[in-house]
Amino acid sequence: MPLKVAIQMDPVGAINIDADSTFRIAEEAQARGHSLFYYTPDRLFWNDGRVMARGWPLEVRRVRGDHFTLGEEQEVDLGDFDVVWLRQDPPFDMGYITTTHLLEMVMPGTLVVNDPFWVRNFPEKLLVLRFPDLIPPTVIARDLATLSAFKDLHGDIILKPLYGNGGAGIFRLGPDDRNLASLHEVFASMNREPLIAQKFLPAVRSGDKRVILVDGAPVGAINRVPADGETRSNMHVGGRAERADLTPRDLEICAAIGPTLKEAGQVFVGIDVIGEHLTEINVTSPTGIQELERFDKTNIAARIWVAIEARRAG
Repeated sequence: MPLKVAIQMDPVGAINIDADSTFRIAEEAQARGHSLFYYTPDRLFWNDGRVMARGWPLEVRRVRGDHFTLGEEQEVDLGDFDVVWLRQDPPFDMGYITTTHLLEMVMPGTLVVNDPFWVRNFPEKLLVLRFPDLIPPTVIARDLATLSAFKDLHGDIILKPLYGNGGAGIFRLGPDDRNLASLHEVFASMNREPLIAQKFLPAVRSGDKRVILVDGAPVGAINRVPADGETRSNMHVGGRAERADLTPRDLEICAAIGPTLKEAGQVFVGIDVIGEHLTEINVTSPTGIQELERFDKTNIAARIWVAIEARRAG
């Protein structure tokens, strides 16, 4: 049955159609006969008991430089839609959090993917703390003394903002590095959030694996290899995608976290695995569908929509 689908996302004109997962999700929805409506997060609002958005009917096509057409601008009640996709990129700030509160108000009549209550309560770098046996040594703290003690204990660490994304603001501090206090000062001047530090995992030189889960089940993986001279493997900063197989350890990690994700309505999730360790569980705006589909020749976007259609039918 055709569904009315709204997509809350960053500006559609700027996306890379060869890599963007939201574009692939929209493309598959259209192929399945679903209608699309697009709006940006700043056009979401609550008025007189209704959650509304100003946006446009959307058609997409795989033509570089001409990948979308918008219909006439409309003001719509999101409660009239079957599915709303929460797909804007972080930062996971109060603006982002506010959208989760508003979208939660259209449920359960409208299915919001991923479930905004748990998106709000599952920040990627915090959700992993529920699974301490799967992650590397980790500390989350704002005070310098705690971070310094962690570095003294482990020597070689990664320091990053708790709510960052795309590899931004990530630093490796080796055993002889004396920049922790300076970096702490810089971060403290920017916001009041804690930092996250993890023991450096040398296995990252062989890649940071992105495993895609659909409705709590693993469907495939890609390996993201850092560029020469880089610690970060994110493709935003030059990481190279390679084909990867799911190892027994990957499957063990997925089996441990999958039921929690499915129960919490996290239909499309991307986890990061370095060597034997889980480092992040990405629920806000995970990526990797297109790279995985190219390597494995599997329609992951279709599997996502099958899961959504089953939830709507149920």
